[in-house]
Formats: sequence, C-alpha cells, structure tokens
Amino acid sequence: MADVTAMMDGNEAVAHVAYKVNGVIAIYPITPSSPMAEHCDAWSSAGKKNLWGVIPNIAEMQSEAGAAAAVHGALQAGSLSTTFTASQGLMLMIPNMYKIAGELSPTCWHVTARSLATQALSIYGDHQDVMAVRQAGFAMLASNSVQEAHDLALIGSAATLKARVPFLHFFDGFRTSHEVQKLTMIDDEVVRALIDDDLVVAHRLRGMSPDRPTIRGTSQNPDVYFQGRESVNPYYDACPQIVQEYMDQFAAMTGRSYRIFDYVGAPDADRVIVLMGSGGEVVHEAVEYLVAKGEKVGLIKVRLYRPFSVDYFLNALPATVKRIAVLDRTKEAGSAGEPLYLDVVNALAESDRGAKIIGGRYGLSSKEFTPAMAKAVFDELAKDQPKKQFTVGIQDDVTNLSLEYDETFNTESPNVVRALFYGLGSDGTVGANKNSIKIIGEDTPNYAQGYFVYDAKKAGVMTVSHLRFGPQPIRSSYLVDKADFIACHVWSFIERADMLSAAIPGATFLINAPYPADEVWDKMPRDVQQRIIDLGLKLYAINAYDVAKDTGMGGRINTIMQTCFFYLSNILPQNEAIAAIKN
Repeated sequence: MADVTAMMDGNEAVAHVAYKVNGVIAIYPITPSSPMAEHCDAWSSAGKKNLWGVIPNIAEMQSEAGAAAAVHGALQAGSLSTTFTASQGLMLMIPNMYKIAGELSPTCWHVTARSLATQALSIYGDHQDVMAVRQAGFAMLASNSVQEAHDLALIGSAATLKARVPFLHFFDGFRTSHEVQKLTMIDDEVVRALIDDDLVVAHRLRGMSPDRPTIRGTSQNPDVYFQGRESVNPYYDACPQIVQEYMDQFAAMTGRSYRIFDYVGAPDADRVIVLMGSGGEVVHEAVEYLVAKGEKVGLIKVRLYRPFSVDYFLNALPATVKRIAVLDRTKEAGSAGEPLYLDVVNALAESDRGAKIIGGRYGLSSKEFTPAMAKAVFDELAKDQPKKQFTVGIQDDVTNLSLEYDETFNTESPNVVRALFYGLGSDGTVGANKNSIKIIGEDTPNYAQGYFVYDAKKAGVMTVSHLRFGPQPIRSSYLVDKADFIACHVWSFIERADMLSAAIPGATFLINAPYPADEVWDKMPRDVQQRIIDLGLKLYAINAYDVAKDTGMGGRINTIMQTCFFYLSNILPQNEAIAAIKN
C-alpha cells in the first residue's frame, strides 16, 4: 500500500470515512458540522460508491431530531447508518440516543464538539454538548487532530460493530473541524480489513423483517425493567478491550499507533495533565519542550472517554506521579467538579495510588489554549498548595480562580515558518490561503497547517488566516502569535488593527496599498513606521487592486496577493508556484 497524503480539514477527513462505511446518512446542517454532510451529499449526487459498491442514501431531514430518528429507523432495518451534528442539534437527538444504545444498535456518529447556548449562543468549540450526552449509553471517542479524526472515525465505525455499543466520535469544533492539515489517507485495504463483513451481516440479520419475526420497543414494568438495564453490563465491560484491539490492528497496518489512554512525557514524571481533544496537541508540544529542559512532566490523552476504563487509565499513569491536573473543556454549574476530573478522582479512589488531583477549565467557546497556559498548570502543580479548582486562559476577577501565565513562553520550533494574512470577509483571502497551504502541503515535503479566524457574520469583516509549515509534524493547535510573514490585504486595516504585534525581528511585511510604491511609507501611521524600523522588517507593497483591474479580475485581489506570498517566501520555484496557483 502506498501512502497517499492530502491537505484537508477535519470535517472532510471524517466524511471520507463515514461515506465509505455507511449506507444511510441522515443529515441536518448545524455549524460547524455542516461540511461533513455537504461532502457526503455532493459525493452521493456525483454517484460515488461506498465500500460495498453502493451509493449511500443521503436524507436531509427537517431537524436534528428527525435525523436521529431516521438513523434509528435505518439501524432497526439492518442498515449501516450515521449522522453528523453539534451543540443544540445533539441535544435534540438525546431521546433517540437512549433508544439506540438501549437496543445495542451499532453506529458511529461524528460530532464537532461545540458550546451550548447558555447566557449566550456560541457557534464555537468546547465539550459542553458531548458532556451533556455522556449518560445516554454511547461510547465516546475523542480525536485530537485532523489525522486522528480521520483514523478514529474508522476505528469507531469498526469497533461499534463488534461491541454492539453505539459510538459518538467527537473532535473540537472549528479548531479541528476547520483546521487544514497534511494527513495520510487510510487505504481502502485498511478499511476493508477493519470493517468485518461477518459483523456487518450479523447486523443486517438483526434488522426487523417479516421473514425473521422479533419484538422490540416494548413497555416494561417494575418486575423486569431494572434487570433489563443491568443486562447491558457485559457489552460495556468488553468495549474498551475491543477498541484497543482495533487500534492495535490499525497500527499494524498503518504504523499510526493509538491507545485509549495515551501517555506522553518523562517516564518518571511527577506531574501529569489529563485532558482530551485538540488541547492534547498543545500540551504534547509543551511537554516535549519541558522534558527536553529536564522537567519531569507528562500528559495523558484520553481517547476512549466512555466507557471509562479505570484499569487502562491506571496502566497509562506513571507510578512516579504525585500530582495530577485534569483539564475539562466544559462547565458543569453546581457540580463538585467537571466530568473528566470526577472520573479521574474516581479512578484514583479505586486504586492504591496516592496522587493529589486538581481540576481546571480551559478553552470554552474556542478560547485560546497555548503551551504557556499548559506550563502554568504544571507550575501550579509544583506549588505546596495548588488551587483545587482553577481556570486558565481568562482573567477571572469574580471568583479569582484563574492562573497567571507567561505570554512570552514559546515552544515552537525555529524550523516552522509562520504566516498571518489579514483580509476582508468574502474577498477571497481565506480561499486563497486554503489553496496556498494545500500547495505547500502537497507540492513540497513540508508538513503544513492552516487555520482561519473570522467573525460569525463572515462577510464584510476582517479575516485572519494563520498558516504554518515546516519539516516536522505540527502540533500547534493555537493561533500564530510569532510570525515570520505578515500580509495586509486591506490598507485601512493598518489603522484599525495592531497587525504587527506578532511580527518577529526581520519578518516580511506585505501590504496591498492603493498608492504608488514611493508614497506608501509616508501614508503609513507613525507607530507602524516605528514598529517596522524597530523590528527591521522587510516591507513590500503592491497595488493589487490596479493589477486585478488590469487583468480583468475586478476586485478579487486574493490570487495576486497569493502570488506575492509565494514569490517572497520562496517556498517553491516561482514558475512551479504560479503553475500550482493556476491549477
């Protein structure tokens, strides 16, 4: 099998797998999960076939509740079925989730984990939605990156067939769902090996049919209901081992190894952070940096959150650990602690391990979480009396729970090139930068990452594209704050935004200026001029509007600015870069 690499975001990476292994996909769009449904709908319309040579049936319902009910019905008929959702949409699916789990119907749903509407609505990412359904009986599988989302989508889809427990595979909304990364695609041979045809046939034979009469969906009284609920215990007890077996089988075929609890760090660590989701990549980067400096720190990435295996967790935890900080990306008002924290407390209580445990919240509604914040948590653990409950990443002047952190702390490799592009919503800047990162990832040996920040209103507001590329895999699931290259596509932004705050000494600054080159400097605000001088920036200007007009492109300056970026960065020979852009 030849590895095929591609540049894509988490939504597309998951959709590729979900489309291959399902026959019925019920959809209802909700941000940020909608692209998964859109990809599957487009592929179905184009006649693309799944693993069994069949075009999946894509059904758009009138609500998320309808989508969940359609999946429930399809499963009862013996079909392989899935759906995609997030946030309030997932809440509408809860009644059907209880039924699907209670009836031991195998399915793997894919959720772009997102905030719930509380004091306000937010379309951005955290774990409030998935934590609100942890009691429904679905196994819960967490992915940390685009590659993991691609891989675990398959592992979850395979494991559910054997376990009979339905799976909810989740990954962080926007941070993973919309982040563009270089990944290795799963070969169809691997998919065929993991999706056991005998288990598929067994599922089909359980489908309701007049040829095989069965009774389901009964009403039960006190004499038997309790016993029925307890009868599922063996399935949940067996689930962690089944997931690990499929992870091991996947590793043997692809070389990409996963554990349901993965430990990273010093083998003799005395301080450990436990968390799941994209924050795991951030802490991983911080741990590697700190261990190289001699710190005895580590990280446990939680991949299988439900059923929570105490034995697997304790086996992953180094025997030397004295302090543990559990980070939850959710807020459960009124609870003695957040969900993952309480699970870890319980795991330690059931063992003879004597580690001290503290719990914290981070990253709600896509709030930035950086290696500096991870270091602050490790520093808190080192104190004689660390805070038992804390927040990190905000300034809490109400209950004073927040940790202070050093914003200058930086763990990024000097080999990584970091670029920022400021554009106007709907001017094509984001699209051009997605093309740029795709060109870099697919036409050079570099690893690459693209993340795009824009207001929820999108059109007519400032967009900021964050691009990274370099020779090693990139774990930096946070915004670029130290940039080698900064481009301003709209002149007025230099007076509205401090876009040079992230510039490092000697960086390149490219600006689209509506003036002749010899007038650009004098038109700049004085503080911007001073910053350019102080940092020794290399300043380049182009009137991209004139070029666009002269070349018949109207106001679409994005391709012109993209060409300038490739010319100045010299990532590819000029002719190759232009050919790739044209393509």
